[in-house]
Amino acid sequence: MERLFDDPTAVDPDRPSVLPPATAPLAARMRPRSLDQFVGQEHAVGDGTPLRTLLARDALSSIVLWGPPGSGKTSLAAVVAATTAAAWEELSAVSAGVKDVRAVIERARERRQATGRRTLLFIDEIHRFNKAQQDALLPAVENGWVTLVGATTENPFFELNAPLLSRCLLVRLEPLDEEAVTAIVQRALTDPEHGYGGRVQLEEAALRHLVATADGDARTALVTLEAAVEAATRGAARGVAPGTRDLPGEGTPQTVDIDDVATALASRRLRYDKAADQHYDQVSAFIKSLRGSDPDAAVYWLVRMLEAGQDPRFLARRMVIFASEDVGLADHTALPTAVAAFEALDRVGLPEARFNLAQAAIALATAPKSDSVKRALGAADTAVQEAGNAPVPVHLRDAHYRSAFRLGHGVGYRYPHDYAGAHVAQQYLPDELVGQVLYEPTQHGDEVLVAERLRAWRGGEPAGARAPEAEESAAIRGRGHQESGTSRAAGAEESATGRAAGPEQPATGQAVARAGTAADGGAGRDTATGVAAQVETRSGRATGEATVGPAGRGEAPDEQQDQEGTT
Repeated sequence: MERLFDDPTAVDPDRPSVLPPATAPLAARMRPRSLDQFVGQEHAVGDGTPLRTLLARDALSSIVLWGPPGSGKTSLAAVVAATTAAAWEELSAVSAGVKDVRAVIERARERRQATGRRTLLFIDEIHRFNKAQQDALLPAVENGWVTLVGATTENPFFELNAPLLSRCLLVRLEPLDEEAVTAIVQRALTDPEHGYGGRVQLEEAALRHLVATADGDARTALVTLEAAVEAATRGAARGVAPGTRDLPGEGTPQTVDIDDVATALASRRLRYDKAADQHYDQVSAFIKSLRGSDPDAAVYWLVRMLEAGQDPRFLARRMVIFASEDVGLADHTALPTAVAAFEALDRVGLPEARFNLAQAAIALATAPKSDSVKRALGAADTAVQEAGNAPVPVHLRDAHYRSAFRLGHGVGYRYPHDYAGAHVAQQYLPDELVGQVLYEPTQHGDEVLVAERLRAWRGGEPAGARAPEAEESAAIRGRGHQESGTSRAAGAEESATGRAAGPEQPATGQAVARAGTAADGGAGRDTATGVAAQVETRSGRATGEATVGPAGRGEAPDEQQDQEGTT
């Protein structure tokens, strides 16, 4: 396997030199040879840090270097390889398998037993190792057969096994600041052995543009510099292989301007991974900008993710969720706006649908906020868990099917539309939850009106006083109940008499019973008067059924029609 730090002149095959050949890319040639040459990451390798202390004593324990591309993970590994007296082994998780891991571990065990020498194992892109490959490393790390130096761009808490990670020192490397990137570029311009040795002069505007577009990535900065130099010298060195082209002598440096840098940069590369930290971090920033009512930041993060290739439907879905979770009833237009943007995206598509997505983001960011819907859901979840299978109150139960009234279903239910304001106070929660408040409106936006209504309703105010027309309709239904009860009783008796007289007679009783039912009207929409009439009605029906007995199935249409009016 090709090694990152191989040098054919190295004497000790177990400790290769970090010096790359002269034809290597500029980024490889400029890797630091010691910690003194390492630029940036003071929080990780500065004076007094645990990592620097361990490196100075050549007593490095297993570590995992975690950071974005170009932050110095491989360069730091090169410093370790150049300074340690331990044997150095390398694997790339992209191509290595369990067999390769076990072979390295076996060599390390033999080396330790034969010479007592430690082995440092560098694994680049260690997050690409699967569980079986990581498990194969665990005994070797735990027993000290190898000292692991892993490098990853992904969150190790997600990608590495917890037992392996717990045995390693985690070193977080951040994107380099512009000062650090500038220092690395200037050293490449002046380094006589590995860089350009003063033969290239980078204009100030070109330097600023190069550093800005590098976005904290030293490797990108050096690759761009090398390409810009190639662009500047293309006329004199056309066809010459990179790294070997002729540059002007020391007295006449080659000037690289901002146009050369722009030529080297086809486009700014946005750091983004739809399945890793950059995805979650930027989505989090987008949602928090919406919640924080900052339309500028909301549009910025929206466009940045779109430019990086994020699925626009994902962003539209997040805004639909946000409209209910963080705006809710404070702005009744929020949810329709978010849904409309989602539909516009499906109908129009990108890039035009960017207008619709941006409009929705600005509307949500500037809308009044309320999390009362989310809190109500949480309280309801708790209530469901605590109350379990609480029975439905009897007066709320379904009463449309045959004989439901005999079970008491619907008895006492008050029909809200018969009352002023279409509201009447009655129990809707199960007995176990009576008095609990799950939804608590805020005093923001449209929800102020909701809060006022709920205060009136929950305060027991006489919002349930019956309207005049309700009084009249209730009286009519009450009379209908009484007539219905009498008719059913009489009809049942006549039906029984008819059956006794002969099979040609029962139609008379059924006709009388149906006439009584027709007068019943909406029996289920009872009031205090209506409830009493219902009881009388059911009393009459019970008398009739007792008289008719099992043969009284002719009553079914009357009962069915009466009960359908109660649902």
